[in-house]
Amino acid sequence: MIDYWSVTGDSTYNDVVSQGMLFQIGPHDDYMPPNETFTLGNDDQAFWAMAALIAAETNFPNPTGPDAPSWLALAQAVFNEQVGRWDTSTCAGGLHWQVFRENAGYPLKNTISNGCLFQIGARLARYTRDDMYAQWSEKLWDWMVHVGLIDTDNWNIYDNAEAMVHNCTQLDRHQWTYNAGTILIGAATMYNYVRLPFPLPSPSLI
Repeated sequence: MIDYWSVTGDSTYNDVVSQGMLFQIGPHDDYMPPNETFTLGNDDQAFWAMAALIAAETNFPNPTGPDAPSWLALAQAVFNEQVGRWDTSTCAGGLHWQVFRENAGYPLKNTISNGCLFQIGARLARYTRDDMYAQWSEKLWDWMVHVGLIDTDNWNIYDNAEAMVHNCTQLDRHQWTYNAGTILIGAATMYNYVRLPFPLPSPSLI
C-alpha cells in the first residue's frame, strides 16, 4: 500500500496504513509489542522494520504527534536491538531465529533473520550514508558465507543451521524464495550504496 501511494499519489489509504504500521510498535517504539513478545522471531521484528524503511525511502508521511517516532527511527531501533543480539557463543556469531531462549526456534540461526538484518543494514547505509550500517551488512554476509548458509560456489541459499548442539556444522539445505529474495535485495542495495554519489539523491530516484 505504501508502494501504491508512492506510485499513484493516491492518499486514500494512508491513514489506515499508518494505523497498521503503528499498532504493533510496542511501548519502546521497536516493534516488540507485549502481545507478541514471547513468540517473536528476529525475522518477524525485521519485517516490520523493512516496512518502516519503505515508508522512509518513499517519503511516506511520518506519524504525527509529539511522541510519535519517525519511520526511520523505528527501523533504526530494530537494527540497534538486533545487532545487540549478535551471539558469538556459538557458530562464531550470527543471529538466532527467535529472540528469547525459551522459544522453540531459538537454537536455530537461520538465513531469514540474518538476511533481514543484512538487508536492513544495507538500506540504512544507503539512506543515511552512515557506513557503520554497511560494515554490519558486510559482517552478516561474511558470517553467512562462513557458516555455509550462502554457498558462493553455486549461489545456493540454505535455510538454517542448528547452533546450540551442532555449532552450525549441520545445515538445513531447504531453499525458500524469501531467503534468496532477502539476500538479493540486500546485495543489490549494497552495490547501489557503494556506487551512489554524495549527497544522496532523492529516494524517488534510487
